[in-house]
Amino acid sequence: MNQIGRPLYFLALTLWVGALWTIGGIVAPTLFSALQDRSIAGAIAGRLFSIAAWLGVGSACFLIIFQIIDAGGQAFKRASLWVVVLMLLLTLASLFGIQPLLAQLKAEAMPREVMESLVRDRFAAWHGVSSILYLIQCALGGALVVLETASGRR
Repeated sequence: MNQIGRPLYFLALTLWVGALWTIGGIVAPTLFSALQDRSIAGAIAGRLFSIAAWLGVGSACFLIIFQIIDAGGQAFKRASLWVVVLMLLLTLASLFGIQPLLAQLKAEAMPREVMESLVRDRFAAWHGVSSILYLIQCALGGALVVLETASGRR
């Protein structure tokens, strides 16, 4: 299992954390600076964040299962397992809590743009919460990469 599992573990970790950092740090800011229409930029960015979230859910499930299979009960004593669990919980909160709420607020704003509507303040507040959770996920992902590469469990 380690012959195949360990490289797949690092691949899943790299894909997840890389997607978080690339989309949040490069792609979304580029969309908003390059496109005149902020609603189109937001729609594209939102779709990419959703894809990254689903990639995170799949990756987290694999990472958790692999750690438990690899280390048995000792996995629950590893900080890396709990970082993955926390990242998964943040991803699920965003995917099933905040993203649907933002979509509902956008729908309530119709036919106006959400930032030109009466729900602007609520949208901005929830978007801020979402951004903070995303930044926490990025930081935890970076910490996880450092933990795993420094641990020597290769």
